[in-house]
Order: sequence, then structure tokens, then C-alpha cells
Amino acid sequence: MAIIDLIQWPNEQPDQIVHRVPERGSGEFVLGSQLVVRESQAAVFVRDGKALDTFDAGRHTLSTNNIPLLTGLIGIPFGGTSPFTAEVYFVAMREFIGLKWGTTQPLTFRDSDLGMVRLRAFGTYSMQVENPQMFVTHIVGTSGGFSTSAIDDFLRSIILNEFNDLLGKSHASLLDIPGMTMDLSNAARLALADDFQRLGLRLVSFQIEAITPPEDVQKRIDERSGMAAIGDMQTYTQFQTAQAMRDAAQNPSGGGAAGIGVGLGAGAAMGQAMAGALSQASQPQAAPAAPVGAPCVNCGKPLPAGANFCPECGSAQSKTCAKCGAVSAGTAKFCAECGQPLS
Repeated sequence: MAIIDLIQWPNEQPDQIVHRVPERGSGEFVLGSQLVVRESQAAVFVRDGKALDTFDAGRHTLSTNNIPLLTGLIGIPFGGTSPFTAEVYFVAMREFIGLKWGTTQPLTFRDSDLGMVRLRAFGTYSMQVENPQMFVTHIVGTSGGFSTSAIDDFLRSIILNEFNDLLGKSHASLLDIPGMTMDLSNAARLALADDFQRLGLRLVSFQIEAITPPEDVQKRIDERSGMAAIGDMQTYTQFQTAQAMRDAAQNPSGGGAAGIGVGLGAGAAMGQAMAGALSQASQPQAAPAAPVGAPCVNCGKPLPAGANFCPECGSAQSKTCAKCGAVSAGTAKFCAECGQPLS
């Protein structure tokens, strides 16, 4: 086994968190070997499965001063040139950004407006190693290399457990969640801080990109909002009738001249129905007919059935408002609908 005089990790991959030197087995080192740790790196010296020391950025010469435990482990024969076996774990201390999280299955959520609904949530987060020695000891183990993909599923399960509890305690409606995204993100980051710290990591940021219901629930929400946008159902029905008439005229069901005739006939029938509905809606209400034997509002004489004027004194039994068209009793001086004086 060759003695390693220069220990370094110059080719750091974007998603790689830990790199071991050597990648397999143990390396042969001697006191006086050079250890080069670059910016945003830390190096953990391990012998016999025990972390001896952690080195920050810079060039270090291995000696009993910076690795004092080596003195008792290997002794110092031959003037300090005796080789010893160990491993060095280089840990990337930079922030790993753009890591994704999301639900594999919909989460059941008690909605204050919609009842029980299922929700999907996804987003991104960033993290960095806070305690390299703890991370190497408890997570990496003896692996020759360790990337974000190796711990991605484990971290996602931790995130979803905390996020599910957090969402269940919000007692909000799905319709209110878009306005709570920032608060939920901050609350989730604080709730996950201890979980990451136990692994030697620090959760730097946590973002929620979207919280959405399944397609069938979304369809019902769209239908409900569409009905609210319609407003006056009678006006909407008239509009739909006119639109159907236009579509029937432009897209006849049959082919050739006969199909066009059928389409125009259907459109004409719909147009007549629409015209009748509009005419009926626009006509003013007729004056109520007097019942048989009702007294005249002026002279008190009995009136024939359906009489609008008294045959004795000629007084009108009802008055029509010139402003709004509402019908009032013949004795009324003002319109009950708009307050207009009645003549």
C-alpha cells in the first residue's frame, strides 16, 4: 500500500457532500503528510472507526500537535516516519440549494369550508452541514462517497411528517392557504430545525411552491366559482339560449342544405323561445281585477266583477306609477315601490 503524502479533494461534484480518501480501505499516512482543505470544506480524520480531529480550510501538516490521539495509537518510532492507516473524510460545508420535497400520496386535510379533502404539496429547501464530525459518524459511516441523493428520501420523509402535522393544526380552509404560504414555510423551517440538527445538518431555507387538491376537487371548486360569477340566473339562461341559437345556425347537425335547414330551424325555435321569455319578462304587470261585490274606493257602491272603474262615480280602482310602473290601490297618494306621487 503506497504512502499518501498529499491528502486533498480538488474535484468536488455539485451534489456530493462527503468524499473519503482513500475511497476504499484505509490509507497509509506518516506524520508530516500534507492535508489540503479548500474553502467551504472540512476534513475529518478517522482511525479504526473513531473520529480523531476535524480540520478547517488551509494546508495542514499532520503531527501529534494537531492529531494528539495518534501518539497513543501508533507510537512514534523511527523518528516519526512510521506509517499508520487511517481515512480522511472531506465534507462540503457549502449550502446545497434547490433540493426538492413533495408528497407521494395526497394528505388528508380537514377543511373548514369543504370538509375532508386530499391535498398534494411540494416545494424546495436548502441545507448545509453544520457539524461535519457528527454527520460523518452518524450518517456517512464507512461510505467512500456520499451525495444528496443518498439522503434525499430520508430527509423527505422527515419533512412530510412535520409538514402533515403542521397543516393539520392550521384549521384553515383550502381557499385561505395561498395567503398563508409564507407563514407555513417559516413554521415548517422552525419545526424541522431540531430534526436536521440531530443529523449534523442545518436547514437553511424552506419553500412551499404549491398546495393543491386532486383534479376532481379542483373541478368542483371551479364549478362553484363559476356559479358565483354567473350572478343572475335568468340573464345567464337568456345568454345561453342566444349562444345555442348561434351555434345551431353555424354548426348544423346534418350535412348539406338539409343540415343547414335543420340547424337554422332549431336556431329559430330557440330564438322564438328566447324572444317570448324576454317579452314576458319586460311586460309591466296588469292592474289587479276587482272581485265580485267589492266596494268602490270612492263612493262605496258594489262593483261588477273585474271592474277597473266604478260605473256609478267613474273613479279608478287602481293607480299606475308613471315612474316605475308599479300598481297601487286607487286611494293611494304615493307609489309603494318608489315613493313617486300618484295622480
